[in-house]
Amino acid sequence: MININGLEIEVPIIQGGMAIRCSMSKLASAVANEGGIGVIAGSALPLEELREEIRKARKMITNKKGALGVNIMFAVSSFAEAVKTCIEEKVDVIICGAGFSRDVFSMVKGTGIKLFPIVSSLKLAKISEKLGADAIIVEGGNAGGHLGTELDSWDIMEEITKNVSLPVFGAGGVITPEDGARMLSLGTVGVQMGTRFVATNECDVDESFKKMYVDTQKGDVIKIMSSVGLPANAIKSKCSEKILEDTIERPKTCSGCLKHCKRNFCVSQRLISGHSGDLENGLFFAGRDVWKIKEILSVHQVFENFKGIFNK
Repeated sequence: MININGLEIEVPIIQGGMAIRCSMSKLASAVANEGGIGVIAGSALPLEELREEIRKARKMITNKKGALGVNIMFAVSSFAEAVKTCIEEKVDVIICGAGFSRDVFSMVKGTGIKLFPIVSSLKLAKISEKLGADAIIVEGGNAGGHLGTELDSWDIMEEITKNVSLPVFGAGGVITPEDGARMLSLGTVGVQMGTRFVATNECDVDESFKKMYVDTQKGDVIKIMSSVGLPANAIKSKCSEKILEDTIERPKTCSGCLKHCKRNFCVSQRLISGHSGDLENGLFFAGRDVWKIKEILSVHQVFENFKGIFNK
């Protein structure tokens, strides 16, 4: 059990907020019911759908020792509106990454909601501490999705944990309990895992996407440049290789979901296609160590496997 400014968490595991429509109410509530922080990915979701998912998750959460969070990328156009929706719905935690917002600290102040920025450097960790973050998630370049550094989590973690007084959750490369124990040995209070939770029964993505995780071999994850303007880790596929070769089809329409977009391809639509199992057109984000996943588990099984590392 850990206490973060009054928020008690039975098991210090955060489930990564994987957009779009990968981390939804079903997965988030399952994680919260195991005593962790279950997270809905709010990025690029219509605000009413986000509100509905938060309410659905709340109804399914029965364990008061877990928590419900929402992850929102600073890069999305609706960032401020999504934060306001989370405040109105009284989520437990707001997590923000893919850019850094100073304004969000004043927006959340006084609401009772905990704020966990995702950072990849000591500089941003210290700024987060100064601005009033409740905890930080430190993520390395071996994580899935959009990245804030070229360095692996293992290479940046200890410098940050030794130089801030905030609770630190380590993200990037945590697939097995041994990885989790290694992260704790670097001074973190807990871990954030995204990739491991994709390959669970409760994740909303298509079964073919989950099977891809199980079948992926070491070296099958490549780094692409997302239309967001950030590098990202993705499994080798027809889509990701076309992005690398710059032969990807340009979008014919645009919803304006991002503040800044290169518009060489629509990352939102490609991720949605991937999550629905479209192997031809889909983009499949994953952490570099996804090859360690050998089977699809229940969220309960994942927690049972990891609980022992926190009792040592």
